[in-house]
Amino acid sequence: MTSKPKISVLYLDDELHNLESFKAAYRKDYTIFITDSPEEAEEILKKEEIQIVIADQRMPQITGVEFFDKIRNHHSEPVRILITGYTDIKAAIDSINRGEVFRFIDKPWDHDYVKNAIENAYDIYRTRKELRERNSQLEKAYNELDKFIYSASHDLRAPLMSVLGIARLAKLDTNFTRENIDNYLDLIEQSVKKLDTFIINIIDYYKNSRSGTEISAVDFKQLVDEIKDSFHFIPGNEEVRYEIQIEQEGPFYSDPVKLRIILNNLIGNALKYQKKDNPEKFIKITIKSNAVASTIAIEDNGIGIGETDLENVFKMFFRGTSQNSGSGIGLYVVNEAVHKLNGRINVTSVQNGGTTFSIEIPASEKNG
Repeated sequence: MTSKPKISVLYLDDELHNLESFKAAYRKDYTIFITDSPEEAEEILKKEEIQIVIADQRMPQITGVEFFDKIRNHHSEPVRILITGYTDIKAAIDSINRGEVFRFIDKPWDHDYVKNAIENAYDIYRTRKELRERNSQLEKAYNELDKFIYSASHDLRAPLMSVLGIARLAKLDTNFTRENIDNYLDLIEQSVKKLDTFIINIIDYYKNSRSGTEISAVDFKQLVDEIKDSFHFIPGNEEVRYEIQIEQEGPFYSDPVKLRIILNNLIGNALKYQKKDNPEKFIKITIKSNAVASTIAIEDNGIGIGETDLENVFKMFFRGTSQNSGSGIGLYVVNEAVHKLNGRINVTSVQNGGTTFSIEIPASEKNG
């Protein structure tokens, strides 16, 4: 069970004894920052993640409301609480309109009331933060969906239109030799493969974005063998030498579906983007795993990725080369899957010199 994070509170007041008594009273419950300087308070806000800001209304340099109004644009996340020893209706109205104050506390303050105010303010802070994160996720999903629909409609129709065009050419061809028939069939096969690749990547995208996380023990040797076998009949696979080194010490718990998506895409890309004229094609798969974490490296000596394209390879629908039938979804899905497993992925590549994907994935807690 994860413990509740300690709330960080910044208190600004021109009276030093108020600051010291406040810190003494609440230092065990919260992380307390105190200052009598508005400038220092702003510096603290820049350096620290402050959830609650408390300020005294009556200060010689600046009022609490003015301070809240000043920090509102650059430090809008902290929830604001105003302390005042005066009954001042105008200050209350100003604080609501300008400083967006969550609550007022009268001097001398009541210990339990202040603690309750801080706890309630933190609930507001946390809710707002979660809402911002959800909005950001929704905005990302909306932008991706818009791009996905546009690109998917093009990439689904393109191979179908190619097949239709080839069929029309075949109808017009009166010279039906074996060679001509084989040419037409080869063209149709290429278009169908492109369509199949795109559909498979769409399925991976759906699985990764919509499915929950199911944790179980992962056998990397079995997983890699199954993926390698699935490429057995793909043209060109027989020309590639596989170098597989797997060191697994004990059980590693993670999501096998997401790991399969990651490995299937990376090994498939290493196979797909080999140099056609290279007589020594290879794919090197290195996995080291224990109960804490796993590191995975997929290396090839294929066509590589240009330096200017490296920073874009994980973007949806980005294609760095026209070779083969890439959909531009695969590496995007890989990146998303790695991050859903709280892992990290890195790519290094040299044009015409091969590519290496390096992944670190921490173990997940065992279900049940």
